Amino acid sequence: MRTGRARRHSLQRRLGLGLAAGVTALWVAGAVAAGLILRGEIDALFDSALQEVAQRILPLAYSEVLSSDPVVDGESLGDRLPAVLPHAESITYIVRDGSARVLLRSHDADPSAFPATLQPGFHDTPSLRLYTEGAVQGTLFVTAAEPKQHRRTVTLEAAGMLLWPLALMLPLSQLGVWALARYTLRPVRALQGEIEARGHGNLSPVGTVGLPAEFNPVADAVNRLIARLHRALAAERGFTASSAHELRTPVAAALAQTQRLVAELPDGPLRARARSVETALRQLSRLSEKLLQLAKAEGGSLLAETPQDLAQVLRLVVDDLRHDRAGAVDLEIALPSRGQFLSSMDADAFAILARNLIENALKHGAPDRPVAVTLTDGGLLGVTNDGPVVAPETLARLRRPFERGVTAATGSGLGLAIAEAIAAGTGTELELRSPAPGRSCGFEARVQLPAGN
Repeated sequence: MRTGRARRHSLQRRLGLGLAAGVTALWVAGAVAAGLILRGEIDALFDSALQEVAQRILPLAYSEVLSSDPVVDGESLGDRLPAVLPHAESITYIVRDGSARVLLRSHDADPSAFPATLQPGFHDTPSLRLYTEGAVQGTLFVTAAEPKQHRRTVTLEAAGMLLWPLALMLPLSQLGVWALARYTLRPVRALQGEIEARGHGNLSPVGTVGLPAEFNPVADAVNRLIARLHRALAAERGFTASSAHELRTPVAAALAQTQRLVAELPDGPLRARARSVETALRQLSRLSEKLLQLAKAEGGSLLAETPQDLAQVLRLVVDDLRHDRAGAVDLEIALPSRGQFLSSMDADAFAILARNLIENALKHGAPDRPVAVTLTDGGLLGVTNDGPVVAPETLARLRRPFERGVTAATGSGLGLAIAEAIAAGTGTELELRSPAPGRSCGFEARVQLPAGN
């Protein structure tokens, strides 16, 4: 059984290598075919040259033989004729009489390499291609010979002239095919980028303009999937928001009646029970508020049309928390040195994000230690508290809704899930660390805020 992730294959790489290999194979096949044809043409050409040499030499040899004694004192005519300057001969010849005696020969001809008797016409030996022409009723023969190695060498050189450009053409064709494949697949890469851009805040259909016809069905299928996902998410978020919104009024009314009931009841079991109901209603009220925030975080519209000053929003959030807790909150806030940070994040979304992070730090941190809230010039929001170290496996699941660590504090387990949803919807990430950097304990949550355009 195969294990691990299957190796991914690049379509561009397959096209490039396949087309380059095809061009190379066709070129080699063409060169081989041309070499075979060329060999036949070369054979015909050199056979014609052998005939031409023999037929040209025959009348000259005949006239020399008639005009002189072929053999004088045991010396043949060829031996007595003055030699020409040595040179490389592709075709050699000998002239013999009917007794196979050599009368005349070219200076490179080796009589021992020629068969003793030959009938007129073409003949082959292991190393020579021969042509013999006879005259004077079989008393005079001219045999022209060409080494077979010469023909092979010429054929290979000619074929090499067809093949050596392949060394240059192969890399050039590879580059050309690669560039063509890259250019052709550019709309496909654009489609990939559009699909990757779809997420929490963007579920619009992907564009199909300029796509090859083969990929239009893929884009249409992706758009249908996005539409179904959008409807499912819209229904889920709508239900969450509607449920939380519908709960707010009756819960607020029930809380007010319970508080009045607590005030009217005398001390005793009934009043204690009424206080328990009041506490449960307060928790339900906070839960409905958190659900509304989660619905907003997952519902998009987390980016503003114009840059927002998030440093000012952070001041308001911190002031509001201090006011709600009647000064019992110990917060240390550090803002950018220039006093502002412009971001493309929606101000309301940032306020929800910052408030949830700070409330989470206050709720789960050491009560006698301050919570540090920082916003750097580069837009890094950090919230740090003191407290016990959180295990790595717990950190990994704290981003999920209704997940809580080991703590005695009450809560819904939605604060970090809301912050995570807002961070993801604005194209950034919520980072959780424990212990806090530079400390032996504590917890830090930080988000790199997007800069304004």
